[in-house]
Amino acid sequence: MNLIDRRLFLALSASAATAPLLASPTFAQTVSGLFDDMPMADDVMGDVNAKVTIVEYASMTCPHCRSFHEKILPTIKEKYIETGQAKYILRPFPFDGDRRGEAAFMLAKCAPNNNYYAMIDALFATQDVWSGKGNPVPELLRLSKLSGMTEADFKACLGNQDLLNKIIEGRNKAVKDFQVRSTPTVFVNGEKLGDSTVDSLTKAIEAAL
Repeated sequence: MNLIDRRLFLALSASAATAPLLASPTFAQTVSGLFDDMPMADDVMGDVNAKVTIVEYASMTCPHCRSFHEKILPTIKEKYIETGQAKYILRPFPFDGDRRGEAAFMLAKCAPNNNYYAMIDALFATQDVWSGKGNPVPELLRLSKLSGMTEADFKACLGNQDLLNKIIEGRNKAVKDFQVRSTPTVFVNGEKLGDSTVDSLTKAIEAAL
């Protein structure tokens, strides 16, 4: 049985993973090596030379991550990213055993024409459709085609074991090296924030500027 049959049409047809989301810590913590020996290249939103770097670890099946992406990030994007003061990086953090979360990030990484963040937007917007019970394949395929992929591209992406390995390796590195335990976890210039509100992000970004 090939990878796409095993991991997608069987594993993904099961109910979504229900790994608990641990409460975010109430303190800030500075980590080192946030960009050292990463298993795959980051997709950067904004000016790559911006003074402030925002890194978010997220799960595509996490409702808190969806809320952050839809309610908090737009404010930060308008005020700091679009003005060239900050850049933003979303890194995959699918929970262990969350096949749907893994597949979603694989498809975002495979999206052509630098459509990573456009695909992330679409996946969060339709999270209730593909991340719950039932077969997620039709919706994921539909979104993939909207991003410019063919059905053959879709199958090839989900059969890319090297890509899956890199996503899992990146998640494990975040747990081991950066003590990421919950999603979303946000860093501003290497400082891990205790919470992920507009106020906490604004304060951290202003301090970094």
